[in-house]
Amino acid sequence: MDLEAAKTHDPAATSALEIALTYNGFHALILYRIAHYLHVRGFKLIARIISSIGRFFTGIEIHPGAKIGYGVFIDHGTGVVIGETTEIGNNVTIYQGATLGGTGKDKGKRHPTVESGVMISAGAKVLGPITIGKNAKIGAGSVVLQDVPPNATVVGVPGMVVRLNGERIDDLDQALPDPVEDKINALEKRISELECNMRINKDIEK
Repeated sequence: MDLEAAKTHDPAATSALEIALTYNGFHALILYRIAHYLHVRGFKLIARIISSIGRFFTGIEIHPGAKIGYGVFIDHGTGVVIGETTEIGNNVTIYQGATLGGTGKDKGKRHPTVESGVMISAGAKVLGPITIGKNAKIGAGSVVLQDVPPNATVVGVPGMVVRLNGERIDDLDQALPDPVEDKINALEKRISELECNMRINKDIEK
């Protein structure tokens, strides 16, 4: 199913043999499945060694404790990180540089649950014990810290739902928040107020 997913989602794939021999995402999944098999049977050190070997050769880090379904496609996967308590359903697509990680403050279940059919675009960060609903799409470079409903499209930092069930969220401001720009605008406003007060004081003195 993983092989078929690569053939289906990557138009550049010419054959199953090419995928099996050259796709680092496919190699990472094979090594993960071996490591996971050992991990759940108590051979955790060996599992971590296999995981480390996989990371060295593929550039993809998948903790052997993660639970990953089938038909998963990791495309150009260098930089992908999947944490220990992550759960991934079937037919999920993950692009390069994506992170399914923790926030550093949670215990127990501290990584995301990604339901079936989800697409996580390049550089996206999905953090914490949140749930990404079925068939949702996470835009490139987004930082997602809250649950995402099924069939939603999320973009931005922090991630915001811009489409739901194919329909645009009309009452949502599509301009993504930029805290640096907001701070600069606030400073410019304050400077203008101070300059205005200075002119008024000079006029009073005269």
